[in-house]
Parts: sequence; C-alpha cells; structure tokens
Amino acid sequence: MMAAARSNYRLPAEWEPHAATWLAWPHRRATWLGDFAVIPGVFTKVARLIARYEPVRIVATGSVLAEARARLDGVMNIEFHDLPTNDSWLRDTGPVFIVPRVPAAGARPAAVCWGWNAWGGKYPPWDADAALGRAIAERLGLAAIDGGLVLEGGGLETDGEGTLLVNHRCIDDAARNPGVSRTRIEEMLRDRLGIDRVLWVGGELAGDDTDGHIDQLARFVAPGRVVAARQPDTLDPNHAALAMNFERLRGLVDARGRQLDVIPIDIPPRFAFEGTQLPASHLNYYVGNGFVAVPVFGGATDDAALRTLAACFPGRVIEPVVCTELVRGRGALHCITRDEPAA
Repeated sequence: MMAAARSNYRLPAEWEPHAATWLAWPHRRATWLGDFAVIPGVFTKVARLIARYEPVRIVATGSVLAEARARLDGVMNIEFHDLPTNDSWLRDTGPVFIVPRVPAAGARPAAVCWGWNAWGGKYPPWDADAALGRAIAERLGLAAIDGGLVLEGGGLETDGEGTLLVNHRCIDDAARNPGVSRTRIEEMLRDRLGIDRVLWVGGELAGDDTDGHIDQLARFVAPGRVVAARQPDTLDPNHAALAMNFERLRGLVDARGRQLDVIPIDIPPRFAFEGTQLPASHLNYYVGNGFVAVPVFGGATDDAALRTLAACFPGRVIEPVVCTELVRGRGALHCITRDEPAA
C-alpha cells in the first residue's frame, strides 16, 4: 500500500457525483435476527432502485454470487465482481474513496483501506472482509492507502469541505485501536482523508452493535448543516443520549468557521423485534446521483423525516425504502452501500 498524501486528496461529501454504488450480497445468517430468507429480497429491491440512477457494483462469490445474478438477471446498470466476503455491511468493510483536491486530466480517486476486526471483534471470522477494501481498490486499478487504524466507514461523516464528524465510542476504542491516543487518531484521520477539523460526538442507539456509528446519529446535508437524531419519547432508552448529542452538535464549529445549523429528525420510539430494541433511524439514508433513499419503518415518524430530508436535498428524488426487515441486522441503507465518487 502507498503512504497517504494529505495535500493531494480530500474526502468528498456523499452528495457529490458518483461513478457507482457498491453492495455486498448477504449470506451470513448469524448477524440477522429472525428469518434471514427475506433479506436477499430486500437487497434485490435496493439494487434495482439504485440502478435506476447510477451503476451498481455487487461483490460476492460462489453460490452467493450466482444467487445475486439470478435475482437481478436482466436489470440494466448492474455488474458483478467475484470477491469473497464474510458479511454484507459494505459501508464498513469497503474502502473509503478520496478524490484529488485539484481535478486534472487523468487524476483518479484513491482508496483508503482501514484495518478491520468486525466492530471490535464481535463477529468472527472476518478475514475475507479484512481484505475486501484492497481487493476493490485493485479491481478498480486505484491506489490503496493504508488507513493505519481499525475503523469502519459508517463511523465517518463529512461535508466535503474539510470537516469530519465522528463518534469517539467507535474509534477511540480499546477494542479497535488500543493504546492510540485521540490526538494521534485525529492526526491520522487528517492525513489519510485530507481533513482539516475533526468534530467529536458521543452516544449510541440501543441495539446498535457498532458502538455508535455516526451515520445513525448525525449527518451532513450541506456544508455547515447537519440533521441529528432525536427521541422525544422519554421512556425510550435513546432519549437522554440523543438530547445531549443534539446540544453538543449545536455548539460545534466546522473547518470553515461556521457554527453548525442542526436540524432535528425524530426516530421511531422503542422499535423492537421479539423484545430486542433495534437501532431504527431515518438518518441511515443514502445519497446518490439525483436521489436520496430514506429508511422508513411504518410508524408515525416516517412522514416528517421524509419532508425534512426533501427540504434538505432540493432537486433530488426522495425514495422511501421500508427497512423493517433490514434493521433486523442492526443497520439500514447507508450501512449496506458504499459510494464510489466520480473521477
């Protein structure tokens, strides 16, 4: 792997143009509650939806790859890559793409490949997923940059202008990066991703086995503006932590000196499957070329979340996606997708 070159690259915002979206086809039943048999059907619907707007690249191998091909036979704008995986949460296992700071003829993105240990050692084995970022970079012919940290893509959120929003719980963590100080973590994030300022928050949703990925809690919708999860139900275990995070976000200043404009989005209260609370969050949306795919859960918070995000992303089609089955894996749309920026 090549060394980082901070001055030459930057981490783009998700709303910038994409070359494609990557998905890893599901096959590992151990990370899903309830009936796994319906989950490939959910991925099929998501792949078909995204392919209407931009190319979709699917990774799998063996019989799993054959199943993906069969389910998506004849669908335009989808290609398949024979690469082995342990799990299907490609936001976390795939590379984080960075783009040249100064666009130039022939300049291409690069791929930052982090260390991977399945969210702090929770779901062995993880050997195939640990190699996936580098395998995708090689498949694309892109330079691979050693991330130098154990880190998941769902733990990173950027405005594309040098500000990175992260949760300390899932990065400054002894199960992932033992003995590495927060100061050193910041230095490495700045170096690998071309970041100017790192903003730290905390908290996590009940049932979230990622230890609080930021893509469930707070997301940029434009430079200087974020949406933040809120839980008004005082009986919900998420209420207090989300209220604290909301106030913390309102006091933060980005890399350009702007105090963050924080927009609340209420998430479903006490959302559970067979007595286990799940991290159902409308903030686990995915922004693509001309659209925003938004998780909905069949409850009272759906419509307001869709209206808020429509106002935040004018000119993009808001695509509600029912995620009552997907969230049984303790994630949603953002967790299963990885955006590849356009050159």
